[in-house]
Amino acid sequence: MMNILVPIGTSTNANETLQYAVNFAEDFGADIYVMEVFNVSGKTGTLTNVTQKVTENSKERLKEVIATVDTKDVSIKIASFNGELKDGLREIDKGIGIDLIILAPRSNDIQEEYYLGHTSGAIIKRTNIPTLIVPKGTAYKSFENILVAFKSGILKRKRILDPLIEIKNKHNAKVNLLMVKTPGYSDDDLKINTALMDISSQLTFTDNPTTYHGVLEHFQAKHPDLLCVFRRKRGFFKKLWEKSTISKSEFFAPVPVLVLSVKKD
Repeated sequence: MMNILVPIGTSTNANETLQYAVNFAEDFGADIYVMEVFNVSGKTGTLTNVTQKVTENSKERLKEVIATVDTKDVSIKIASFNGELKDGLREIDKGIGIDLIILAPRSNDIQEEYYLGHTSGAIIKRTNIPTLIVPKGTAYKSFENILVAFKSGILKRKRILDPLIEIKNKHNAKVNLLMVKTPGYSDDDLKINTALMDISSQLTFTDNPTTYHGVLEHFQAKHPDLLCVFRRKRGFFKKLWEKSTISKSEFFAPVPVLVLSVKKD
């Protein structure tokens, strides 16, 4: 895990997420890139000047956020992009190679309607880059128990598991698998990839309407301090893929959530 991207939005708690990322990066020997994406458009004659000014303001704001955290010996670089979020992520990934994105949900407040806002939701749903969602105010610590929840044991590529394996090995964590049999599951779905089995110590089968319902049922019994799920259109977030935001009534986790790239379409 060499390069970690931390999107910095307008949240007043952005420094908390960055501090978590710094502590995480120090543990894994990784570099951090803080990113802000903006969208400036206008007439050709004035666009260059306006873009330059917004870019400068963006960098200054990011520097202010960086100045509020203990950077330790971690390298922190600034990456700004003018355009759409997905294009910015693609360009930055193409330039440096992003191994992990660390971001915060919109709010921990149960009264707050949304778990993920437009930006964080779009990152989770529109990219294939592994992402760690860290609840605000969470202090970085070793993961002892990891719960991996899925509805299909099929993996396209073993390397999809690389971030999970790195975390497991670094923290000597115990990995529990939760296979959720949802309506319409196939026999192939029950064939769990050997790479996934090799890193686990326990496998539990459960019948539920969705993977998330399976997680809710077994969360307290497993006591995970990290939840791992897979990003795919018919996976953990299922019908939620059509919109960017995710409300707390649809999904909420009090622990960090590691979202791995697409398993199968």
